[in-house]
Amino acid sequence: MEIQLSAPWETESLCLTLKTTNPTPYPWRPGTTSSVWGSPRTAASPSSSMKGSVPVLELLPDDQLFPFAGGDALLVSLVCRSVLHHFHFKGSVHSVSFSPNGRKFVVTKGNIAQLYHAPGKKREFNAFVLDKTYFGPYDETTCIDWTDDSRCFVVGSRDMSTWVFGAERWDNLIYYALGGHKDAIVGCFFEANSLDLYTLSQDGALCVWQCDTPPEGLRLKAPKGWRADMLQREEEQEEEEEEEEESAKETTIRGKAAPAEEEKQGKVQYSRLAKYFFNKEGDFNNLTAAAYHKKTHLLVTGFASGIFHLHELPDFNLIHSLSISDQRIASVAINSSGDWIAFGCSGLGQLLVWEWQSESYVLKQQGHFNSMVALAYSPDGQYIVTGGDDGKVKLWNTLSGFCFITFTEHSSGVTGVAFTTSGHVIVTSSMDGTVRAFDLHRYRNFRTFTSPRPTQFSCVAVDCSGEIVSAGAQDSFEIFIWSMQTGRLLEVLSGHEAPISGLCFNPMKSILASSSWDKTVRLWDMFDSWRAKETLALTSDALAVTFRPDGAELAVATLNSQILFWDPENAVQTGSIEGRHDLKAGRKELDKITAKHSAKGKSFTTLCYSADGQNILAGGMSKFVCIYHVKEQILVKKFEISCNLSLDAMEEFLNRRKMTEFGNLALIDQDAGEDGVAVPLPGVKKGDMSSRHFKPEIRVTSLRFSPTGRCWAATTTEGLLIYSLDARVAFDPFELDTSITPSRVRTALCQKEFTRAVLMAFRLNEQKLVQEALEAVPSSEIEVVSSSLPELYVEKVLEFLASSFEGTRHLEFYLIWTQKLLMQHGQKLKSRAGRLLPVVQFLQKSIQRHLDDVSKLCNWNRYNIRYALAISKQRGMKRPLEPPDSEEDACVSEDDSLHLLGAGVLA
Repeated sequence: MEIQLSAPWETESLCLTLKTTNPTPYPWRPGTTSSVWGSPRTAASPSSSMKGSVPVLELLPDDQLFPFAGGDALLVSLVCRSVLHHFHFKGSVHSVSFSPNGRKFVVTKGNIAQLYHAPGKKREFNAFVLDKTYFGPYDETTCIDWTDDSRCFVVGSRDMSTWVFGAERWDNLIYYALGGHKDAIVGCFFEANSLDLYTLSQDGALCVWQCDTPPEGLRLKAPKGWRADMLQREEEQEEEEEEEEESAKETTIRGKAAPAEEEKQGKVQYSRLAKYFFNKEGDFNNLTAAAYHKKTHLLVTGFASGIFHLHELPDFNLIHSLSISDQRIASVAINSSGDWIAFGCSGLGQLLVWEWQSESYVLKQQGHFNSMVALAYSPDGQYIVTGGDDGKVKLWNTLSGFCFITFTEHSSGVTGVAFTTSGHVIVTSSMDGTVRAFDLHRYRNFRTFTSPRPTQFSCVAVDCSGEIVSAGAQDSFEIFIWSMQTGRLLEVLSGHEAPISGLCFNPMKSILASSSWDKTVRLWDMFDSWRAKETLALTSDALAVTFRPDGAELAVATLNSQILFWDPENAVQTGSIEGRHDLKAGRKELDKITAKHSAKGKSFTTLCYSADGQNILAGGMSKFVCIYHVKEQILVKKFEISCNLSLDAMEEFLNRRKMTEFGNLALIDQDAGEDGVAVPLPGVKKGDMSSRHFKPEIRVTSLRFSPTGRCWAATTTEGLLIYSLDARVAFDPFELDTSITPSRVRTALCQKEFTRAVLMAFRLNEQKLVQEALEAVPSSEIEVVSSSLPELYVEKVLEFLASSFEGTRHLEFYLIWTQKLLMQHGQKLKSRAGRLLPVVQFLQKSIQRHLDDVSKLCNWNRYNIRYALAISKQRGMKRPLEPPDSEEDACVSEDDSLHLLGAGVLA
């Protein structure tokens, strides 16, 4: 399972779901957020997603998602989180809207609107059936809205016109064109249970249109000829079969901006009641987004300056306005009740949810403005800290998926982040020449470490005690050592002859490993006056270094795409992995050479051991993350982090359609001047930001494995991705034979043979069956059953308990199981501490989360009870009208109130 927490959010579509009333920012990969549990998830896997950014998104009434990318569309089920259907609309889709009854939807592409029958719950060969095609606007269409009864819809266009179309074959309304604006239409909305219209244009003008016909006054067009005969035969059938027969008849409706007078007779007519302007004189603030809530008559408009207005229609009364950003508001959405308003600012990647009645923020999220370059897990696995090129340090909750604190003290890009073993301090290094320590209790920067001479730090590391901080310099080739307690510089380690690329402390010993571009890895002994204990010579530049969790092995990534394994005690190389063929780097648009030749310069830039030390993760200048088995030195699995073709270096071969007789079209900038040749800035490696068409290159900048061993995270061009184990689908039995079946397990439970039932359930290894067997054991028998379990099954029971704590309601019951298992088998488990450490940390993380939640609830209830008791004691007592005359009286009255509170607590 994959979760995407942060991404450079640049889409123009924002969707507020009707059930969870919580916003979902959609990058190219659709994800959902539940307001009840606050847990994000990825709706579709990257392999099944579309090949580009998702600019348009719509939610069906029956929990199905409908994302668009160009002309490609997916139908995604939010229940099973899988793609149900693929469809191509043969053109770039600008907007889509489902009818309120969920039976049809309108898609706008170019200057036309197409009406489709929405997919139903029955299995169909083609989920999308075209019903009608509507012509009318001369320029690109921008927005859609439906009437409440799904009889008509309205389409806005860039040609300053608005078109009302009938979804059925109405006799008095086929199409109607509305003008009155001087700029492109941004939004058009029907009034509730009416054909009255509101239209908004980009120059900040609002037109109110009144229709002379109610929705009930629309008349169906009488059929003629063979259609009449067909309808007579279909009258005997059910209404649903009628709709299915009619859906096969595709029709085309061509509208006219100025129809003849004969065509207007007996038709629906519109008249403009009023025209309002948002902007004052001399204020040229463009209107960029709008949303309307029909029940509350609330109009929300967003502007290019980051200001939004709330108006009550149709009187255009301003409720309030507020500036929420210094960038343009790209998208606005309102939830079903009309209480929450969501805003998306694509320039800064902001997502805001505003509760307009109390004028307070419900949610305020912002990702890194530039790419993320470093991440680290907290020791308990609950939090992730990330650092980016924008100089910000963000702390993310892995359970809710939200960023809850941002540190902005760095004035340049962050190059490294690290947690101390206590989990209460974050240490970061930056190109601004400082290493900073942040306190997670008070959320402040309490230490700033600097070097005697200004230098740029490329990496940072903290020892296992949390007392020693080290950072490597990029320009002076030195390693600086500071004390966390005093903040003083303890030592400057010299010896490297090139920039320092990586630092890592041995988890078990006081040894610091440093890798450099000078083709060496040096081991420094902290207890021996920081002398270089060993120097490991490499065949190429070292790019990353990391220790195994037990400290008995060292892994180094080199520039020639190799991963070298060393024994740090004896300074002997134990193995190597050739990863050049596994990287499969793509070809960038501006590359003059093929991907095969450019792959010679690609390599792994980040390494990370798994929690048990048996596997190693490797990522770098590619869209793939490789996981290798260390002992066997073979590729176990390769993860493709993205299929987004809007990123650079995604394809191995250039697109033939972009190749012309003059060469690659990507090398030609249409707006560069007379020559038409784009001249990039010299020396730019990360991409020419001055270019008019800039595509970020796909790459993996940092990898970290969770201490719990259940998931790993990666910072990529796509954002922060978390991959976790999802064993709900796979059937993975353990020591299974033919005599073990679910019925045998339930029979053993009926016979009160609990130990035998639990062992058989774990051998079948089915989640629900194991839960049934464990919860069937009486609390008085838990101690006996846990003491009789073999050692091999104790680890499996602890792992199951840790995973079950996340969703169970039987907290006390599972805590008793955990306590009895640890008390009975604690001494034997110590001998396998290294192997069991991820399971124990996973268990600790689950229990700690419940402790935090329950303790807050208990404290809140205790204060409420104390307050209620104090109020009940004061009821009926007469209070003095005058304040106490002397200080003694004041002290006496204060003592009485304190005594009263204490009596309430004792009571």
